[in-house]
Order: sequence, then structure tokens, then C-alpha cells
Amino acid sequence: MLQNFSELGLKDDYLQAVEMLGYTRPTQIQVETIPLMLSGRDVLAQSQTGTGKTAAFMLPILQRLGKANGIPRALVLAPTRELAKQVADATEGFARMSGVRALAVYGGQSYEVQIRALKRGVDVLVGTPGRLLDFIRQGRLDLSQVETLVLDEADEMLEMGFIEDVETILNELTEVKQIALFSATLPEQIHKLASKYLTDPAKISINPSRMTVVETEQRFYRVREETKLAALCCLLETDDVTSGLIFTRTKARAQELADDLLRKGFSADSLHGDLKQARREMVLNR
Repeated sequence: MLQNFSELGLKDDYLQAVEMLGYTRPTQIQVETIPLMLSGRDVLAQSQTGTGKTAAFMLPILQRLGKANGIPRALVLAPTRELAKQVADATEGFARMSGVRALAVYGGQSYEVQIRALKRGVDVLVGTPGRLLDFIRQGRLDLSQVETLVLDEADEMLEMGFIEDVETILNELTEVKQIALFSATLPEQIHKLASKYLTDPAKISINPSRMTVVETEQRFYRVREETKLAALCCLLETDDVTSGLIFTRTKARAQELADDLLRKGFSADSLHGDLKQARREMVLNR
């Protein structure tokens, strides 16, 4: 495996950017994807969250874009607001030497704020399908110059019912020359989408049989419903957890559990779809 970013075909501006961001060695998805995307190939990649795929697709996109011109020439579709914002923030870091501007557009944030940002000029647009479609239908978004499209976490978009919206957006892209599709799993509908829109894609699979990244240790405990909270508190105390993410089945349960943990002296908060976007961002920042 290649051991450093300088062997992947990246220019000095982007090598400096990754060094400043603390990247030392490329991950496997970066090693396999960056040269392919730099060459202009379409890519169908199976890769789990946490493997470094944002850098894998964004570094070659930025290098191929060249200088900023304030017109969206690269578009990234993401299933959630948080992921859209995360990708846009990462893009700003990678593009610090080039002047290329990135913007995340998503529901829950003021239309006016996003429209003003679009008018100031954007080179890389990252968005959720719903908000992007709103802008397209309102005639506020011109995607006629988009050359590169990335579908990030495509299986999540499928599960959330966004595939029809994604196809509607794809049909708006008349000048797109390169498409990259990233997905943790590749169900039949994702394969159909890829065969319909991607041209002779290079296929990449990063440990497809392993559903978590190597750094993740997995354990499970069988507990009764009535003892779940006590068991959770015991784990948080005995494992010396400094930060954690707990998934619940419902939004109401997320709030109840956060309140229960607070009463027991843990620093906890809830994050779910009923919260306003400003509140969600505040929780994430905490």
C-alpha cells in the first residue's frame, strides 16, 4: 500500500492542506479512490463511515476544479443535515490554499441565509436532496455547470426515501462528466441506480464483509427491559467513558434517556428530528 499522500498524484496545495489538518498516511479508500477520480473515472465505492471517504472524493474534486469561479461545479448529495455540514466544513479545510468556496444547504436553516451565500459565489455545493429540490423548483439554483457529482452514503438516502429526489436532481445535471457513489452497503436498488447513471465505473470495496471500521470493538450484553438504564449507567461508570453516542428507537425515548442520565449526574443531551436546527447544532458542538 502507498504510504503517503504525495504518491497519489495530488498537487502541493493539497498536500500542504492535508498536512496542516494532521493527516499523516492515506487510508485504503483514499489510496484506491484519489488516483481514479483524478483521472476522471466514475467510481462505485463500498466503504463504511469512518474510513476517510470525504477526503477520498473531495481532494481530487478540488484539484480538478482548479481556480475558484463562484459557480457550482461540484455537487455532493448527503442524506442528513449533519453530514452535509460535515462535508462542507471538511471541504473548506482541504481548499484553504485554493480559495474554492463550499456551502452546505439543508432544511431547518433559513432560506435567506443560504440564498445570500449562493449569491456570494459557491464552487462546491453540498446538500440534502429536499432542500436542493426546493431551490431548483424555485429557480434559485443553477446546476448547469456541475461537472462532478458525489452521492455520499447512498444506502442511507435509499432507506430515508430520497432516491426519487436524487434521480430528479440527477436529471437536472446536463453537463456532469463524473459521478462517484459511496455506500456502506450495495443493495439491488443502489446497483440499479449506479448502472443507470454511472459510466463504466471503477468498483472499490473496502472490507465489504466487515461492517465496522477496524478501530471499533463490539460487545453486547443481554439485559432485561427494566434493568437497561441501570446497566447503561454501570457501563458508563466502569468503562470510564469520556464521550458516547447512544441510539434509541424513538425520538421520545432519546429525550427520556437524556433526562434520566442527567438526573443520575451524567452530562447528557438528546439529538433528534423534532429539535430545531439551531438546537441540533448546539448539541453537536457540545
